Amino acid sequence: MATSQPAVRVEPITTPDDLPRFFDITAATLGQQTSDGIFCAFNPGWDNPEGREAAISRIISRWLSITTDRNGDLNTFYVKATAPRSDGNEEKIAGVAIWVQMSNVQGYGEKPSTGLKQELLDKLYPDNPTEHRYLCQLDASLHRRRLEVLREIENSDSPAVFVMDLCVVDPAFQRRGIGSKLVEWGLGEAKRRGGLEAVTEASSMGRHVYQKLGFVQEGRDLEAWVDDEFRGRSWPSNVFMRTGRP
Repeated sequence: MATSQPAVRVEPITTPDDLPRFFDITAATLGQQTSDGIFCAFNPGWDNPEGREAAISRIISRWLSITTDRNGDLNTFYVKATAPRSDGNEEKIAGVAIWVQMSNVQGYGEKPSTGLKQELLDKLYPDNPTEHRYLCQLDASLHRRRLEVLREIENSDSPAVFVMDLCVVDPAFQRRGIGSKLVEWGLGEAKRRGGLEAVTEASSMGRHVYQKLGFVQEGRDLEAWVDDEFRGRSWPSNVFMRTGRP
């Protein structure tokens, strides 16, 4: 007789103790599994101890600086999916996501950045203006459509979107529906907040899952708007996806 899969629990991360595991899952997926050029560029040394500790420190700093909207709701959630190991022993964080309520209107969400902070660039690549310029162009290329949508809706009755900024599953736990659970959590939270539209920049790995859950692709692959000297660098396939305005 077949046995059912153990239940997966999805909930916000409430302690920084979970954030090293958060990074390790992201690195295993976007670094080791897919060699995602954007992840690797923004996490120099991700595959060595020093780079790992620096990346975890940045994650903790961002987690500690989460803001709230006019209703007192958190603007950003770091979310974890916890599942039992395949041998049935202790549970382990198997997947993680970041969901962010964003808006250009004060009090309706986290205001999107229009550029990378110099402090961050200096931490990632000290005394390297070439890499600083490259990262700024990567960031602007990836988030171009997201920023356009926020400008388009800023004068509407619903001037915010719920952004899925990240969704990754440990390769050892993939194909168990964990990614879907992380997406469903965010869509449920978007509904609770008045039916906000959800948007994301979807990789080739995740977009088929998002489509099944109501996201629709808008346009073709996002284009890398970078200088000619950077054209040979890795630019992973991403498409802009959205669930539709309420």
